[in-house]
Amino acid sequence: MLSATGINIYYGDSHVVRDVDFHVADNEAVAILGRNGMGKTTLLKALIGMLPMRQGSLKLDGREIGGLRSYERVAAGLGFVPQGRMIFPHLTVEENILAGMENAPQDAPPAYIYETFPVLGEMRLRRGGNLSGGQQQQLAIARALVSNPKVLILDEPTEGIQPSIIKEIAQTLRRLKQERGFAIVLSEQVLSFALEVADRLLVMEKGGFVHEDTRAGVDTARIHAYLTV
Repeated sequence: MLSATGINIYYGDSHVVRDVDFHVADNEAVAILGRNGMGKTTLLKALIGMLPMRQGSLKLDGREIGGLRSYERVAAGLGFVPQGRMIFPHLTVEENILAGMENAPQDAPPAYIYETFPVLGEMRLRRGGNLSGGQQQQLAIARALVSNPKVLILDEPTEGIQPSIIKEIAQTLRRLKQERGFAIVLSEQVLSFALEVADRLLVMEKGGFVHEDTRAGVDTARIHAYLTV
């Protein structure tokens, strides 16, 4: 479904992501793990088009999208939940969700959104800035989902969220992935969350992938060593 080949990303003269290759199958969830500063967020921003790739190919469902702008990648089938959520604080919950529906035929959020996130339905007229961190994360996910993505990209989705909400979001993502039929790419530092969501785990170190595991055969001790050194 998503194929990245030979991805190189720079900040000025600093080579941040180095010759990265990875592939995500249809309906697969892949977690990219690593400590801060290893290149996870940089890679995800490049996937959605917020940062340019110096070299490399990015294909979505067989179509090259590496030269498209961010909004064109969303229209092609990528959804993005940014680090820090970045909801619109002065818009209501429903207005935030509608902001993700520019290309949708309907003029109201799909029924499954409020069924999946009932707290958003209860607070649909409340300003986004008045929600808790966990509620804002649910809102950011809902806003990305209404574009009907083929691949949902989430950058550090557990940051600043209570453990009970983290587990709830993990379970919701796995259920939605099966029900809605999309793939997931997420960056994360919390291994327990990644194991709840992902079918496959990649560890990033100094801009490249250094370890790969399936959830069924995961070597948690080895991954913890990468995350804590």
